[in-house]
Amino acid sequence: MFENYFTDNEKILVLGQCKTLIKLTTGILSQADITNIHRIIKNGIAQNRYHRDKYGINPTIRNLNTAILLAENIKADRNMIIAVLLYNLCKSEFITETELKNLFGDDTCKLISGLIKISSLYKKQAAVESENFHKLLLTFAEDIRVILIMIVDRLGVMKMINHHPNEKFVHDISSEAKYLYAPLAHKLGLYKIKSELEDMSLKYTDRATYTQIAHKLNETKVERDKYIDDFIRPLKAALEKTNLNFEIKGRTKSISSIWNKMKKQHADVDDIFDLFAIRIIIDTPLNKEKSDCWLAYSIVTDMYTANTSRLKDWISNPKSNGYESLHITVSGPSQKWVEVQIRTKRMDEIAERGLAAHWKYKGLKSEGDLDVWMNNIRDMLEASNTPTELMRDMKMDVYDKEVFVFTPKGDLFRLPAGATLLDFAFAIHSNIGSTCIGGKVNGKNKKITYKLNSGDTIEILTSSAQTPKPDWINFVVTSKARNKIRQAINEITSKNAGLGKELLQRRFKNRKIDIDDATLTKTIKKLGYKTATDFYVDLKEKLDINDVIETYLNVGEHDNSANIPESAENFILQQHEDNATQSRDMLIIGNNVDGMNYKLSRCCNPIIGDDVVGFISNDGAIKIHRADCGNLRHLIQKYPYRRIDAAWSGRLGGQFAVTLKIIGNDDIGIVTNITSLINKEKDTSLRSISIDSNDGIFRGFLVIGVNNTDSLNELIKKIKTIKGVKDVQRSNN
Repeated sequence: MFENYFTDNEKILVLGQCKTLIKLTTGILSQADITNIHRIIKNGIAQNRYHRDKYGINPTIRNLNTAILLAENIKADRNMIIAVLLYNLCKSEFITETELKNLFGDDTCKLISGLIKISSLYKKQAAVESENFHKLLLTFAEDIRVILIMIVDRLGVMKMINHHPNEKFVHDISSEAKYLYAPLAHKLGLYKIKSELEDMSLKYTDRATYTQIAHKLNETKVERDKYIDDFIRPLKAALEKTNLNFEIKGRTKSISSIWNKMKKQHADVDDIFDLFAIRIIIDTPLNKEKSDCWLAYSIVTDMYTANTSRLKDWISNPKSNGYESLHITVSGPSQKWVEVQIRTKRMDEIAERGLAAHWKYKGLKSEGDLDVWMNNIRDMLEASNTPTELMRDMKMDVYDKEVFVFTPKGDLFRLPAGATLLDFAFAIHSNIGSTCIGGKVNGKNKKITYKLNSGDTIEILTSSAQTPKPDWINFVVTSKARNKIRQAINEITSKNAGLGKELLQRRFKNRKIDIDDATLTKTIKKLGYKTATDFYVDLKEKLDINDVIETYLNVGEHDNSANIPESAENFILQQHEDNATQSRDMLIIGNNVDGMNYKLSRCCNPIIGDDVVGFISNDGAIKIHRADCGNLRHLIQKYPYRRIDAAWSGRLGGQFAVTLKIIGNDDIGIVTNITSLINKEKDTSLRSISIDSNDGIFRGFLVIGVNNTDSLNELIKKIKTIKGVKDVQRSNN
């Protein structure tokens, strides 16, 4: 069974890994644990459930590698080791959750569940270098030990892929190590792992630069080692004269660190002044740590001149990830700058291994609380011989106030907790939000009110017929969505108001009614509207425009009741017989009765000779309309009891305004001929003229003053005789 699964070299490697792991986990894994793990993996391989990945990496070797590195670097607990070794078989559902719990307990199940959830993120194809992905990773992990496993696993993979034939795979793994796992290792205080990840990432992504720096360091190794020895020898002698229990050593900085300094300082390797660092590690009780470190500091600075501007005191003020140390830069032999790090054995243990000292408990409300939390956790971890036991209860809900969701293409979005599908649509684009009708969340149809969960993959569905609704404001939580909804609603309102206004203007024009702004404002107020916008919106959707026009005309009549036209100053109300059987009131328009509130209607401009009808307005005034007036027809249909018969007395003086519509050929001088004819007519005057010419045809409206219909009809006949005039008509409603 194993013959086909492992190559000969892999068999030798696996046997060595197993021996190493058993030795490292003595006292951690029981014999029963080892037996059960071996049985499960053996059966999984036999049943073809323990596959190499698509890049040819053997999962058994990878997992054993990770388990060894965890035992060496993290002091991993039993459940972390088991979770690493059995994760793949659980993911393929070879082991049931019940079987796993019975054999290894709930805690192991929780760790494996976290690893499986994190692995699902990579299927989203999100950009791992984004800060949002980092946060989502922490949210999904739930347990800090899952993050530690992921970091160490990536270190193991990086060690396995040197000269792997798939260059893109190597580049992608290296990029993840640089942008995701190395920063996480740094935050956790795993500086050794962080440096290894960064060095290998540089090696795989820019092998030429890595090789150049490595060769340069190798060339100068003998010289550098001699300088370090010359620097340490007198310093060690001075420290030995004190009662300090210490060790002192020198180390060359990592290649990636040197490369970063070269880029930052725009310098070559030879010009970097602090290629190596001297470390003094003091074994001292906790209550004497600070005083002993500062004692060592005084000895170093007495012997070598310090650059005080480069002093870094992380003992008085530890880093947020728990790092404590004194860093001094001094001028050593030959005036070369040397960095000296002073720390205690406890501090060095934290710096080398890390204790997950920066993650926060549930309930922290801001990033500002993080330092306080980290200091508290660091104290607890330092007081425990088994820090991973404390880690078990550290829930990784670092970002429980946010949710992280994906588009189908893998783009990652961060939104506040409680955000809805509609919030997400507006986060993508305002137009998508405005036309959103729902969406598919993880392949299932959901409404726009669906509340998002971290890890959701969302496809937004839109419709061109959809527009933002006022009630959307009630369930979105992001300010962007609220603002865009309000903006869109305002735009729709403005558009509808514009359409309503155009409708009103068109109907007024059709009825030959001039719009007076002051009268219209009073009309809007009388109809109960506080703003013209609300009025115009309802005019398009709710109001009867004929009622609006009637109200407008009534308001206008009331405002102008004192300005009675010169051509109809009085009227006579007389009785007359109708068919010799009954009598009714008739309004006789003349010039011998005063005190009546009436007016000739502006919509049809009646003149003497027209058949006229009176209509009683809401305010009691009587308006005189031509009998064929369209407005009058609408009004009488609704209010027939307000109709009053009317007739002219024939005794009025002055002129009436009449509008003529003329159509003719756009010949030179035709307009001049028309105006000259009107001006020559007795008792006729031209008040205004409006001409529009298009494609050789002119159309015009003339407002003229006439005494009665006889003089009007005579004028129309004469205008029709002018060459080029095709038609002349009195403009009707």
